[in-house]
Amino acid sequence: MTEKTLTYDELKITLADIYEQMGYHDAQPDEATQQETQLIINEVRQWLRPQFCYLVVPEQPDFDMGKIILRQLRGSQAYVLFICTSGGEYEAYQQRLKDQGDMVRVFIADALGSVIAEKTADQMECHLQESIEKLHWHHTNRFSPGYCGWHVSQQQRLFPMFNEHTCGVRLTDSSLMVPIKSVSGIIGIGEKVRKLDYTCGLCDFKQCYKRKSKFAK
Repeated sequence: MTEKTLTYDELKITLADIYEQMGYHDAQPDEATQQETQLIINEVRQWLRPQFCYLVVPEQPDFDMGKIILRQLRGSQAYVLFICTSGGEYEAYQQRLKDQGDMVRVFIADALGSVIAEKTADQMECHLQESIEKLHWHHTNRFSPGYCGWHVSQQQRLFPMFNEHTCGVRLTDSSLMVPIKSVSGIIGIGEKVRKLDYTCGLCDFKQCYKRKSKFAK
């Protein structure tokens, strides 16, 4: 099991990342929203401690992942199961904003939280690649329950494999993660696998964040 706690600056988040998540793909929000975004960043930077954890298993877990993901994992010599999260403190921060009723700040914080979770997963991938570099291995894309035909209920099979070492993330009865700004899933590793462009043409999930970032411009 590998676990790591990060800082905001280690995530290397840009304003463009946040604005894109907010829906401003080829433009920028108005000046007031830009200023409010920067204020939120300044607040969060002081205390944010996102985390990731992952474990390597030698055999493909008994998950019903669907043909799209299975095809992408083909040739893997081992498998990485991961959980990444913005953390409980960020979840509490979002709730405080909701309680205050400032919907502009709620909207910005929601977008930022999504970026934080994905950037934490990016850092997890970088850490993973460094750890397998000596083997001359590579890794596939990361795949999560709820995408590409892998039903979100499969979280109930994924999480027990961590033996409660889940970076503080827990599942609801409906298989949603808490904190909600979290990412989990699987990655294939090995000599002959590689990371590809996300094959959105093969997947019909219209709300996928990869599809939005690629096609919504």
